[in-house]
Amino acid sequence: MVRPIIKDVLLLGRRAEAAVEADLPVVQDLMDTLRAHTGHCVGLAANMIGVNKRIIVVDGGGVPFPMLNPVIRKRMGEPYEAEEGCLSHSGTRRTLRYPSIEVEFQNLSLQTCRQRYSGFLAQIIQHELDHCEGVLI
Repeated sequence: MVRPIIKDVLLLGRRAEAAVEADLPVVQDLMDTLRAHTGHCVGLAANMIGVNKRIIVVDGGGVPFPMLNPVIRKRMGEPYEAEEGCLSHSGTRRTLRYPSIEVEFQNLSLQTCRQRYSGFLAQIIQHELDHCEGVLI
């Protein structure tokens, strides 16, 4: 189900709680909402649709994939300045991002995975993980 995007900074400023098996239906809502914003959105965090859980969905080049309880375990390279937009606010803002990251997360089977990401995909994941921490960029 496509959900409305939350813009309330008080709700978005809360740190997300760990996702559990009962939260798996949220993934489909995130996927549907991301598809509804194709062309101007490449990732969503659950709090952006009003669910305060540590779940993100990232569009990895036309194939969106979810991550439950993602945590950056390693940051690699010199941070660079990026200018990012967000559906939760208007305009763009500057922030620092790492060119490569290693992320530990759970897949839809709740199996723990560890994966390295670089470039724009790493930037998207870092942005969505900021949402999970209650940081609005």
